[in-house]
Amino acid sequence: MPRNPLDGRGRLRVRGFESDDADGDAEAAAATTPTTDRWRRAWTRFRRDHAAVAGLAVIAVMALLAVFARPIEVSGVVVQPVALAPYDPGASGIAPAYRPPSLAHPFGTDWAGRDVFSRVLYGGRYSLSIGVIAVSLALLVGVPLGAVAGYVGGWVDETIMRLVDVLYAFPFLVLAIALVAVFGQGFWKLVGALVAVGWIGYARLIRGEVLGVSERDYVLAARALGASDRRILRRHVVPNAIAPVIVQATLNVGTVVLSAAALGFLGLGLQPGTAEWGSMLSAGRDTLVGGEWWVTVFPGLAVFLFVLSINLVGDGVRDALDPDADTDTYREAR
Repeated sequence: MPRNPLDGRGRLRVRGFESDDADGDAEAAAATTPTTDRWRRAWTRFRRDHAAVAGLAVIAVMALLAVFARPIEVSGVVVQPVALAPYDPGASGIAPAYRPPSLAHPFGTDWAGRDVFSRVLYGGRYSLSIGVIAVSLALLVGVPLGAVAGYVGGWVDETIMRLVDVLYAFPFLVLAIALVAVFGQGFWKLVGALVAVGWIGYARLIRGEVLGVSERDYVLAARALGASDRRILRRHVVPNAIAPVIVQATLNVGTVVLSAAALGFLGLGLQPGTAEWGSMLSAGRDTLVGGEWWVTVFPGLAVFLFVLSINLVGDGVRDALDPDADTDTYREAR
């Protein structure tokens, strides 16, 4: 029996506003949205950026070296048995002090006879994890607060933004130093201090984006169809406003690593003697005068290489998520 060509006409279906109990076919159809296509195009453009891909490869290698530097135990159970570092990073007296780079010790030894190569590899666990964890937690705090402030407005917006303005009155590193000085040294205390001063940038940035996105036609249509504010924020506003925040967060990983190294250099980071790059620079800052350059050069190069790589990745992410690139692609297709 031939299909009536008029079947289905006169019906208007708006994708993305189905109820939570919609069937699987409706959800699958709603999954293919312009937002999803935009993220796919962004990934394609990022892969074409050779500098960004090279930076990502360097970061991946440094992360793997940090993870496999020494065995990892969880509750007495070894979950990672590989040890790329030839010596225990905390063991002293394994060689004479200030031994220059050699085959046995590629990065030489420090004042306590510890192997600098092993300490640099192991120190990546602290520096890289501090950067990733601090930025991730700052996003979890700043993005919801900024999104709610921009979408709800009124006294909620005023309260959150005035708190942001107060915190912005203090320089980033100065406020972090004050918090570490108050709460003391330690990994999680350092991360908490960096989160406390880092979320404000994401809150202000996402608020500005939400203010613009909230006036788009698809958001107004969602309100007209009776969608809840939480659903509109989660499915329509935040996904379309998050791109600049992702770029900023990527670049801020390097900034947080530098800040952690600066705090460690000032003696306000982790405990003294910890194999963290900033602490290693602090312990060996007087060795340049005596000619033992390797004690500070190799940890400094590790910081430099990671921050340079994360900046390359951040630039690639920014270019990939540039909305003008989608316009150029559309023009070329035409």
